[in-house]
Amino acid sequence: MASLPGIILTVFAPFTTLFFKPKTASKAILLLMGAILCRGGRTVCAALKILGMQGEERFDKYHRVLSRASWSPLEGGRILLAQLIGKMTGPLVIAIDEHIERRRGRKIKAIGCYRDAVASSQNHLVKCFGLKWITVMVLKQYSWIPRLLALPFLTVLAPSEKANKKAGKRHKTTIDWTIQLVKLLRRWIPNMRIILTADGGFANAQLAWSCLKYRISLVTRLRLDARLFDFPPEYAGCGRPSKRGQRLLTPKQMMQHSGLKWTEAEVKWYGGKKRRVAYASITCLWSVQGEEPLPIRLVLMKDLAGEYEPIALMGVDELFLLTAIEIVEWFVARWNQEVTHREVREHLGVETQRQWSDKAIARSTPALFGLYSLIVLIADGLHAASPIRLGSTAWYKKEHLTFADMLREVRRHLWGSRYFNWLYGGGDHEESLSPEKIAALVNELSEVA
Repeated sequence: MASLPGIILTVFAPFTTLFFKPKTASKAILLLMGAILCRGGRTVCAALKILGMQGEERFDKYHRVLSRASWSPLEGGRILLAQLIGKMTGPLVIAIDEHIERRRGRKIKAIGCYRDAVASSQNHLVKCFGLKWITVMVLKQYSWIPRLLALPFLTVLAPSEKANKKAGKRHKTTIDWTIQLVKLLRRWIPNMRIILTADGGFANAQLAWSCLKYRISLVTRLRLDARLFDFPPEYAGCGRPSKRGQRLLTPKQMMQHSGLKWTEAEVKWYGGKKRRVAYASITCLWSVQGEEPLPIRLVLMKDLAGEYEPIALMGVDELFLLTAIEIVEWFVARWNQEVTHREVREHLGVETQRQWSDKAIARSTPALFGLYSLIVLIADGLHAASPIRLGSTAWYKKEHLTFADMLREVRRHLWGSRYFNWLYGGGDHEESLSPEKIAALVNELSEVA
């Protein structure tokens, strides 16, 4: 590992503590390098082949890094989160969502049939077989790119109900997993302010109460038919105190009410742009059957241009610190995780793995999601040393950097500084670099103690 470029070594080095044996750590680093360099399917064989190791006879020991070696993806997520936070002083904004990895195979135990969010619409339902993952990402702004980046640091497999029933395990819903992740986040980051953003599927009273308990702010979409109440009147001293006040209109009825006062403002919108919207905000209680009434800040928002449908948002915060503008902007910001989901499929080969063992399946996808964040961290270091060049084509011109540019620069730096030192001012220009010589250089990594 000593021969890796300095910037890449700085990012990779903390993860060597995950492994009990240095040789296992070296093999894992090799697989990460191969996953960055190769194109198409991200199989172990493809990663070794791109490194010139197609002649490796004991290739099975690299498969064991995923299927048998003792290391924890959870601990890896904690190390990656620490790198992403760095010296951050402001609030930590976390986006959480489900991701369906399309997979088939009788040996994949956690597989289920789910709604395909990409192919489905409001009037047309499409289902697919696959694995359901819950991805947790940090929304972070870099000075060299205009939009927020959604950087995954933890990806958890949520087995289907049928799979849990067959295995004799208690089924945990997406909300159950999210509550567990909320507790984990607060344990990892005890003192930092955390804002959790999610789609309407996470608008759950049990989750919201857990966020309040662990001092985490929640921003999510609210149903238009939600039951809302005013706060209870002051206790008069006789009888049982009431938990809620007078019934209020539903969010849908409020939007249609002519007496509602709207405020116009310019907010950060999709694609890093600005947009003029109108909003109305109140604090009230959200009542869900079986749960205590939940204090929320309700924000009704409509697009003045009429291109987007009016929506109702809610912010759950211990002291109502979230303003209406912040709730709108943080909810809009979560769309960046959809960009990440697409880019990990397109550029990092998610859904192309071929592992069948339970442990390898539970490790390979989180590793590829985490690799997305590692590439951004490396690109940030490279850009600080020398600005990354924008990619260009004959039919359009880019206005700002994309993940494809970051990946290209990391690949160039990895190949160049590792095997083509003459590009950086040293070595013989006529030096012959046969596949065997490249393989010999790479094999040095596996022998680092």
